[in-house]
Amino acid sequence: MTDSTSNLDQNGTLYITGAGVSAESGIPTFRGEDGYWTIGSHNYTPQEMATRHMYQHHPREFLRWYYHRFATYRHHGPNDVHHFLADKNLITQNIDGLDGKAGNPNYIAIHGRLDQMTIYHQQDQPVDIVAAPWDNVDTENLDNSLLALFNINGQPELYHSYKPFVLLFDEYYTDLYRISEAEQRMKSAERMVFMGTSFSVNITNMALEIARQRKIPVEIVDPNPVIVPYANTTYHRLRASDYIQTA
Repeated sequence: MTDSTSNLDQNGTLYITGAGVSAESGIPTFRGEDGYWTIGSHNYTPQEMATRHMYQHHPREFLRWYYHRFATYRHHGPNDVHHFLADKNLITQNIDGLDGKAGNPNYIAIHGRLDQMTIYHQQDQPVDIVAAPWDNVDTENLDNSLLALFNINGQPELYHSYKPFVLLFDEYYTDLYRISEAEQRMKSAERMVFMGTSFSVNITNMALEIARQRKIPVEIVDPNPVIVPYANTTYHRLRASDYIQTA
């Protein structure tokens, strides 16, 4: 795969962002009091809902939950942090697409994109990524409308039904999500800056391990930062919007 970072952030900094960056755009974080993970369905916890297993066996409830928890935020706009990152070498855990709306031409959305979907397929197989049909949803007949738009009759069928382009808890990183390119960007970085992330997902742990191996400096920007096991770390106990005023 061609390295596409040559025109981005010539000082060698790789930015890795999480849900805290989009909070100022009105999008709830995952683990805050109003976060996605604090609100489940009537019968399942959020950790159970956001799985391939739930999509496969309970697609009606999965799509309804996904629509209410994610798709209803699809028209929110980028904030000052997204605009600051628009010309930066960036990997985001967020699926909201706000970095693209801010003008970043080649950021990596390592967990997928809210505004996109794919044909339902076996993982690690190449498939096209297409626009998701959220604007065509009939909210007066929500369940049936979602099932029809995602080509689901009963249960999802491989290579017939559609699935939101989002990496679920029981799935793994593949090159559909540009994981090889993300790893290359980590290995090429001279500095890593983590913004608004809880270090609770594999991609941040992978990045931190590569930083330790390469002995490059790390900065963590968060009002309540996670303390990581790496000495060459600087903590900025700030919101990302305050940090960019001094960066």
